This record gives sequence, structure tokens and C-alpha cells, in this order.
Amino acid sequence: MAAPKPARAMNPERIKIFTGSANPALAKEIAVCLGLEIGDMSMRQFADGEIHLQILENVRGADCFVVQPTCSPVEFHLMEILLMIDALKRASAERITAVLPYYGYGRQDRKDKPRVPISAKLVASLLERAGADRIMALDLHAAQIQGFFDVPVDHLFFRPVTVDYLKSQDLGKFTVVSPDAGGVERARSIAKRLNAPLAIIDKRREEANVAEVMNVIGDVEGENCLLVDDLIDTAGTLVKGAEALLAQGAASVTACATHAVLSGPAIERIEKSGIREVVFSNSIPLTEAARKSGKIKQLSVAPLLASAIQSIHEETSVSRLFL
Repeated sequence: MAAPKPARAMNPERIKIFTGSANPALAKEIAVCLGLEIGDMSMRQFADGEIHLQILENVRGADCFVVQPTCSPVEFHLMEILLMIDALKRASAERITAVLPYYGYGRQDRKDKPRVPISAKLVASLLERAGADRIMALDLHAAQIQGFFDVPVDHLFFRPVTVDYLKSQDLGKFTVVSPDAGGVERARSIAKRLNAPLAIIDKRREEANVAEVMNVIGDVEGENCLLVDDLIDTAGTLVKGAEALLAQGAASVTACATHAVLSGPAIERIEKSGIREVVFSNSIPLTEAARKSGKIKQLSVAPLLASAIQSIHEETSVSRLFL
């Protein structure tokens, strides 16, 4: 079931919501759900690109939540949240929670080649060193990223919102499909809640952002297929997966993913593909081209994140949001 909206407005003296420039629309929607206003802050850039910011209201003793997906431009938005956290810490906020609807560098979560960094761990260390007391994340690329932090992590999922939406659609007979072996657990959790069969696409990735589909494991002939992933970047994997399913006799292909990264040729590929619809959360704001696309739909996770923020502030369980 989808997360309900918070039952009552929060005390604006005890809880405060701040946001950078990455996705202010989502932060404002969260604040509305909580009956709050976005915290007052000034932010500008020097001529050389340096960020200067100042918190313009009292936060001493307050429970502060900083909403900022580290989406493109990743380094700029990451620096913004680090500076906001540092400013709040130095202004004597009681607790600072970094709310990361999208965790940039999450795909670099292990050392899979010689002499490469574990970038996801480095980002975790930066957030902690800046002064984050708690982390809230949405659909991390790899669940083990939670272990990179020495502070509490609340890992939320787009799944309840997705399932509610899919139940409202007339999908007919359909099969949930994982685009690769690594996403099977995610696809299986949705298939279980929709009482649908599961199929898997076996692919070989030759290099980053280049995928070659090898085989479809499972019977998809005559089925309406639902491809499930955590993010879509260049849409190469998505489109090739859809082609493989249609070649195996699938009646139609719909896709859903949490994060609309949508780099480079992604929109053009989706538009030219045989995919009927791609459903995203609003963890990352859509580009103008994506908003104009007739194949892309966005669902809000603001009520979900607002409910989690309320539970954290009131020290109650967030497990009900994982259903």
C-alpha cells in the first residue's frame, strides 16, 4: 500500500526542511505534506563557481532534514548538500538527516577492477564527515551501501507507490521482468505483490552504459511484460531488453524505474522503442524533453518521504512504509 500523508502538521520550531537546487519541487511537496515551509536559506555562486550559502533562520536545537538528490550535475549538488549540512551543524542543529532521494555514485559500490575507487563509500564518508547524523535514501542501487555508513540509514523503496499505480491500470495478463540477474530481488518483490510470474533477461555488459542482451529466461509469449529497474540512464539496457521480450512474442512492454537519470540519447531511444510506457518516481526532476514525451510518466514519492520524516522526528517505526 502507498504511504499515507502525515496526519497532522509538524511544529515548525522543532522540525525544519531545507533543500538545495537539485529538486526543490520535491522538497516543497514534502513540506506541504508535513504542514511546513521550506527553511529560509540564501545560496549564490562566486564568479569562479564556488558556492556560498547561509542559513537565514534559527535552527538551534531543531531536527533538520536536508532534501537533495545528488543527480546531474552530481558534483555540484553533492557539494551543496555537504555545505548545507556543515552550516546546520555549526548553527547547533540538534540532529541533521540527509534525505537523498537519489544517491549519486551508487553504481560504484565495489572494487571490480584494479586501481579503482569505491566511490559510493567515499560519498558516504563525506556526508558523515560533514555532520549528517542520519541518512534517508530511496532505492539505493545496491543495498549494501547502507553498510558504508556508521550512522543510521533508512532505506525506502518506490515499490509501494509503483504497486498501487499498477493495480489501478488494466494490465491484463502480465509478467514482471528483471532486466538482469542483479535486479531479480527487486522484480520478485513486485511480482509477489501483484501475484504475477517472473522472467529474467540474461545480458552481458561489455563496458559502462553498453549492454548486450543474451537470453530471456521464462515464458513471455503473449504476455504484457513489466520491466523493473532501479534507474534508467542511457536507456540502452531498457530498450534492448524490450526488443528481446518482443522478439520472444511478448504482447507489450511497460517499464518502471525509480530514478529518471536519462542521460544522452535516453529520451530518443525510449521514443523510438516499442515500449508502451515508462514510469518513474520524482526523485530526480525530469528534463523538458522527458516532460514532453508521451511515453514517460512520473509518480510522486513526496507522501512516502514525508511519512518517513514524520516517523523519524517522532521516533516511531518506519517499517510500515516497506509493505
